[in-house]
Amino acid sequence: MLLVLDVGNTNTVMGIVDAQTVRHRWRISTAPRTTDELGLLLLQLLEHRRVLLSDISGICVCCVVPSLLFTVEKVCRRYLKHEPLVVGVGIRTGMRIRMDNPKEVGADRIVNAVAGFERHGGPLVVVDFGTATTFDCISKEGVYLGGAIAPGFQISADALFTRTAMLPRVEVEQPETAIGTNTIQGIQSGLFWGYVGLVDGLARRCKKELHQKSQQPVRCVATGGLANLVGRSCVEVDEVDDTLTLHGLWLIYDRNRPRRPRS
Repeated sequence: MLLVLDVGNTNTVMGIVDAQTVRHRWRISTAPRTTDELGLLLLQLLEHRRVLLSDISGICVCCVVPSLLFTVEKVCRRYLKHEPLVVGVGIRTGMRIRMDNPKEVGADRIVNAVAGFERHGGPLVVVDFGTATTFDCISKEGVYLGGAIAPGFQISADALFTRTAMLPRVEVEQPETAIGTNTIQGIQSGLFWGYVGLVDGLARRCKKELHQKSQQPVRCVATGGLANLVGRSCVEVDEVDDTLTLHGLWLIYDRNRPRRPRS
């Protein structure tokens, strides 16, 4: 079994992957924790699912918060007894990156692209609903071409509440209609359907440009924390894949695993 950790700016998603199947999955807040605090939390989560340390054969980490990476690596060594594979420069991904500066592409975006192409083929657009919403474009040959970065849903909502004096903070949910008959419904409509429009608009443009390059149909897959809430309402999203990032971490770990020489 492989333990995979996707450390994002807002949430950290962890999972146990066995033979390409995500057996268990947890989501915790990404917060400054000591090595002992994080280590004990991980042990409790594993114990709750009756996963023994001896069952874990390796660990793969994707982290976009550099200040937390040292703690995560230390926890892996001290509490889980493994040297983690950290996705970054020098790691074999099996995917060419056609960017002006490949080193500046976030590790989470490459992980999603690798998993997306493996699972769904290309050309493909992967939309990840995280702290920022990212759009990653992969060619039919499996080359990472780039994409777009937009403010995340929660960032947009927080900006609305903090920059206005009279508008209340409301629960995020899908309204039944676009025309709200009160202030709360109006805010919910603007946030939800406005964000759906943002995702559909960017995804449609990315699809069009990929189609012009390949002359083939382009799929769009959504993942991330709000994929089920927002992604399923987007016309341009063809499928929601909750475990895409975790599967990508398994793939990258497998591609960097030492191979036994053939006899």
